[in-house]
Amino acid sequence: MILNYIWIGFLLIAFVIACFQWLVNGNLTLFTDLLNSTFASAKTGFEISLGLTGVLSLWLGIMKIGEKGGVIAFFSRIVAPFFSKIFPDIPKNHPAMGSIFMNISANMLGLDNAATPMGLRAMKELQEINPDKEKASNPMIMFLVLNTSGLTIIPINIMVYRAQMGAANPSDVFLPILLATFFSTLAGLVSVAIMQKINLFQRSIMVTLGILIAGIFGLMHLISQLPREEMALWSNFAAAFILMSIIVSFVVMAMLRKINVFEAFIEGAKEGFNVAIGIIPYMIGILVAIGLFRVSGAMTMIVDGIRAIVELTGINSDFTDALPTALMKPLSGSGARGMMIDAMKTFGADSFVGRLSSIIQGSTETTFYVLAVYFGSVGIKNSRYALGCGLIADLAGVIAAIVIGYLFFF
Repeated sequence: MILNYIWIGFLLIAFVIACFQWLVNGNLTLFTDLLNSTFASAKTGFEISLGLTGVLSLWLGIMKIGEKGGVIAFFSRIVAPFFSKIFPDIPKNHPAMGSIFMNISANMLGLDNAATPMGLRAMKELQEINPDKEKASNPMIMFLVLNTSGLTIIPINIMVYRAQMGAANPSDVFLPILLATFFSTLAGLVSVAIMQKINLFQRSIMVTLGILIAGIFGLMHLISQLPREEMALWSNFAAAFILMSIIVSFVVMAMLRKINVFEAFIEGAKEGFNVAIGIIPYMIGILVAIGLFRVSGAMTMIVDGIRAIVELTGINSDFTDALPTALMKPLSGSGARGMMIDAMKTFGADSFVGRLSSIIQGSTETTFYVLAVYFGSVGIKNSRYALGCGLIADLAGVIAAIVIGYLFFF
């Protein structure tokens, strides 16, 4: 329901701003730009969905091998003590536990191409136990918000973009991104727990969070000891090695159980194709609305307004030049990436704004995109409070990114 209002709101705002600029400035080209953006966004939505078809088929095929080989059930048992507390409505030893764990792990490693298929599989499994097929269940909302909070240990893509833009040390944003995503995830977890009346002070939750915090700071210490030029290299190696190890373990376990590995892969790959086709309308719809909002100039007006308010308070306003990335991130991953690259191109990859844009880009996920794709893949029409909690996580991540950016680089 809330996506319906947002979609309508974006369209109306874009049209009103275009009319205003036409009346005030005599701008006759903006309506043409808006119309062209609808065609371009629709094409982009289809191309993204088409690109997902191959990736979804591949990874859902691999996940099917893992399911039949018993590896997913093994992961489910490992995470059960913690997940059973934050996902109390999921039955014990349900396969969704393993899929959720695999999705979150892939996100933490910065493996977007692997994370999305695993997440869509988890959402499908959660839909199977959802009593109201058109309304998001509590486990779906918790999973989606944890997904959109985007806890990332190894931000490979951002380091690659920084290297391409000429950063002297592309990995210098590694620790700030890790810290910012941690606060984003924590905010998302707490906000959903409050809505679902989940007690976060249970022993298993506190122990798991303690281990996670210790692991994050331990990894930060370990990586900080590496030569700066080797950070990105080792991060890429670790992510690729872990992912390939998962694939091989799935295949080996299936072989030991005398499973026909190739047939299992084909079965899962067919599911991936069907899922990819199903999300095309949702993808096109959300990207068209976002494209209109951006082209209309609404984003620029918001940033200029925030800058004016900040300057009135006397607070340093340098961070406002990185806000386009922050405002675009919940709406469009590719749009936010473009804003980040534009900031590095305009101000320099090693400037405060260039670095801050990179931290913001890595601090959260694309909430509207994830909401449309994940819920759209299983036909959820009422997202309840999922968007609100997701945006709380986004806001916490952006605020943390700005504060950490000042601490590290200003």
